[in-house]
Amino acid sequence: MLCFCSDQVFRIIPSSNTEVQAVKQLFQNLTVDLWQPNSASLIRENSPVDVHVGRNKTQWLRRHLHQAHIYYEVLISNLQTQIEKQTGYRSSRKRRSELQYDYEVYHPLEEIQSWMFEMNRTNPHLVDLFPIGQSYEGRPLYVLQLGKRTRPFKKAVWIDCGVHAREWIGPAFCQWFVKEALNSYQHDSSMRRLMNQLNFYIMPVFNVDGYHYSWKTDRFWRKTRSKIPKYHCRGVDANRNWKVKWCDQGASLHPCDDTYCGPFPESEPEVKAVAKFLRKHRKQVKAYISIHAYAQMLLYPYSYKYATIPNFNCVESAAQNAVSALYSAYGVRYRYGPASTTLYVSSGSSIDWAYKNGISYAFAFELRDTGYYGFLLPEALINPTCTETMRAIKTIASGLLKKCTK
Repeated sequence: MLCFCSDQVFRIIPSSNTEVQAVKQLFQNLTVDLWQPNSASLIRENSPVDVHVGRNKTQWLRRHLHQAHIYYEVLISNLQTQIEKQTGYRSSRKRRSELQYDYEVYHPLEEIQSWMFEMNRTNPHLVDLFPIGQSYEGRPLYVLQLGKRTRPFKKAVWIDCGVHAREWIGPAFCQWFVKEALNSYQHDSSMRRLMNQLNFYIMPVFNVDGYHYSWKTDRFWRKTRSKIPKYHCRGVDANRNWKVKWCDQGASLHPCDDTYCGPFPESEPEVKAVAKFLRKHRKQVKAYISIHAYAQMLLYPYSYKYATIPNFNCVESAAQNAVSALYSAYGVRYRYGPASTTLYVSSGSSIDWAYKNGISYAFAFELRDTGYYGFLLPEALINPTCTETMRAIKTIASGLLKKCTK
């Protein structure tokens, strides 16, 4: 595993266009890992820039920011310490019980896949498990189908997690959702109604190769692990690889960039498999939900342009209700709106693709936090983060059972 000993995470806030250009220039002279936004082209004035800097470059960056009078603070002063804290020094940490799966810790890919088989085995009346394809490195891409088998044609909700490897809270949420749906089916009438009237397709780890790599080698890996001929850099941004305004604004043509769109749309077998599945079930799937981190936002189309979607009132109302439901748990505030204006413009994203392919409710969640821990959200925050997100998703799903007349 790579050591990030003494690496730091800076938050830089450029307050003018001159400062924005200065920061972009600094990043051209320095190889850094941008956390937020994920490309230097998206740096804007008065918007925080969170950046992971190697230990041998921190002094240089401090000096240059200081000289240019650009505001910055250090969010994480020793990244390695924070990584070890996040997983509670995994090797020695206590497991609550070997018999009981622990939903309040992060799990490696093998454990998540074993858990999926177990869920299928122990809940045959409500769960179905199937592969929809294989990853670049040959791993199966599993999906869990949840719902009572009441009738052949049921509306469905798709939820995927772990599109970007380093966003570990994503797969933790997908597992939490399955646990909650199954455990509360008997005693919670609202959950029972959802499971009786809808099917939920849950993909806990979309980017299986990248997720595995983030456990074994590089905790901050984002992309898939595909190889591009003639380049030493690996991987494609699985949220820039969809066949919708592919490789336009907010995506990169360079294989070494974190937002690399790939050699062609659906070049990644993971994206291709999900797109094929959703196309096949396009008549049933009424909502597409993708779970990301971090920013505390609920986003909907468009990502690739500043324009209003035709059913804006219905979607915005669903988002507003979801964010209110989330807030009701612990008072955590989420911003919501079109991805292009609320976060930034990006092309080739899954929500735009889903929307363009007839799924009229397409959402991307950016879960906790807003940068204090960034991608290293501690295990102690899995429970509250998942509990509040559960409320938001149940609200979106319930909304599908009513007709929107806005």
